[in-house]
Amino acid sequence: MGASMTGGDLVADVLARQGVRFLFTLCGGHIAPILVSARARGLRVVDTRHEATAVFAADAVARLTGVPGVAAVTAGPGVTNTITALKNAQLAESPIVLLGGAAATLLRGQGALQDIDQMALVRPHVKRASRVTRVRELVPALEEAFELSRAGVPGPVFLECPVDLLYPEAVVREWYARSSDGRGVTATGAGGGARPLGELARRWYVGRHVERLLAGGGRSTSDRPRPVAPPEPDEARVRRAAILLSRSERPVLLVGSQALLSATETEDLAEAVRTLGAPVYLSGMARGLLGARDPLQMRHRRKEALREADLVVLAGVPCDFRLDYGRQIGRRAVVVSANRSRAEIARNRRPAVPALGAPELFLRRLVRAASGPRPAWAAWRDALRARDDARDSEIAAQAEADSTGGLNPLAVCRGLEDALADDSVIVADGGDFVSTASYVLRPRRPLSWLDPGPFGTLGVGAGFALGAKLVRPSADVWVVYGDGSVGYSLVEADTFARHRLGIVALVGNDAGWTQIAREQVEVLRDDVGTVLAPSAYERAAEGLGARGLRLDEAGRILPVLEEAREIARSGLPVYVNARIGRTDFRKGSISM
Repeated sequence: MGASMTGGDLVADVLARQGVRFLFTLCGGHIAPILVSARARGLRVVDTRHEATAVFAADAVARLTGVPGVAAVTAGPGVTNTITALKNAQLAESPIVLLGGAAATLLRGQGALQDIDQMALVRPHVKRASRVTRVRELVPALEEAFELSRAGVPGPVFLECPVDLLYPEAVVREWYARSSDGRGVTATGAGGGARPLGELARRWYVGRHVERLLAGGGRSTSDRPRPVAPPEPDEARVRRAAILLSRSERPVLLVGSQALLSATETEDLAEAVRTLGAPVYLSGMARGLLGARDPLQMRHRRKEALREADLVVLAGVPCDFRLDYGRQIGRRAVVVSANRSRAEIARNRRPAVPALGAPELFLRRLVRAASGPRPAWAAWRDALRARDDARDSEIAAQAEADSTGGLNPLAVCRGLEDALADDSVIVADGGDFVSTASYVLRPRRPLSWLDPGPFGTLGVGAGFALGAKLVRPSADVWVVYGDGSVGYSLVEADTFARHRLGIVALVGNDAGWTQIAREQVEVLRDDVGTVLAPSAYERAAEGLGARGLRLDEAGRILPVLEEAREIARSGLPVYVNARIGRTDFRKGSISM
């Protein structure tokens, strides 16, 4: 390896050529050369206070840009701390590349610092986990990781990079010289006599290992990334779906997160949905696809619509717990399912038309195949719209009611809805309060809503907000937290402040794990484990370098949120501690 090119340089070169702008990390000696080389090449190295936050941030970047997000973490506990975030990305189908440090190649299994079997630990949670053993393997292995993360069903890829592949050649040679000869590098013993045969054999073995480790690795041969096309659906399946759609009297279209994986083509997807003209429900990352108030989009009473529909088109939506394992769809309804995953396309409910491929391409091809006269769905749409409007009126009335112990959470969420600018990103991280917010908040544009996905992970908030603000620096980024979920990442207020990222965190504080308590107390008559203190989160945030605001007056909801928004626009993070009370709004809504 040439003196001017370290393994860290090789890694950084690949990142730059792949279009990576941000490298998320928590520092460690095993990965230091990657961080130094990345910054030297113009990448923004963003250090967090927990490795999970780094991976969540990479996840958000991937979702919002389509370019795989990248995190680098140190060996051992650095890698183990990423597991929940990795699993969340796997289930959410987010393309991520995780670089993990590791002990020196010759010391693996010898009791070195933080040396564990990382491959066995990570492998179940990624598309591929692989280990680089020579410097010359770094570039091709990393390029392959990027390509694999985007192919087919996207997901995280893990690449283990041992420390002796990353540091300058002279440093690595010195390490191994010391390890092979504690007294120096000469071939004679203390008295000038010949060394024992075993000692010479060890020196020869170590020297040979070093030469193999470093050979041929001093130059970067990285190329620009090859395009990875989304998988095309079968045209015959598309035509069959078009025929079913033309014959349908009560169709319902469900669009889910997977349809937004082609992040740069969301406008084409939105146009396709509008052209089809069927009533549509948007979930997960698809929220905001049609803007805030498109007449085709329905938001409430989805279960009733699915039971009454004669045709249900699932575009990137699996029949998992969120659709009651397919039981929400009427038994006589014809189901069309477009999905990249062969495993998910027929899980729990076998579709009449299984269209394996990218759901966003399926919908665009469906528009082309359904080019005849548009069916008369106006009465069906009007009926669903009337039902939707009635539910909105009910929620507005409930928001005016008193709430035991604090502000009505619906009123707080309606205040946030009024404070949202057109260019806003909403990050959802919580249980009861966040689920309440989902009934009220209307994302203004595509790719403006970030939630964990099917894993239901708490703790995504800070990482998702971090990634979103870096990708869209001019946007208002709001994190909607419960007081339970904010505990996972409150310390990242320090990260926001150090990096001058104006993010607003709205904490719905009712001093409890309310989503769990609702069922637990009613069924088991015990609140054990569900009670929290009414903590002053705004003061904790102040101590970490952010601004803190307290919200406990109904007449001050909108003014406080507008104040927080303006402070954040100056580059300072803000935490709003909203003291909310308990309501029955979501009683009986727990999902398992």
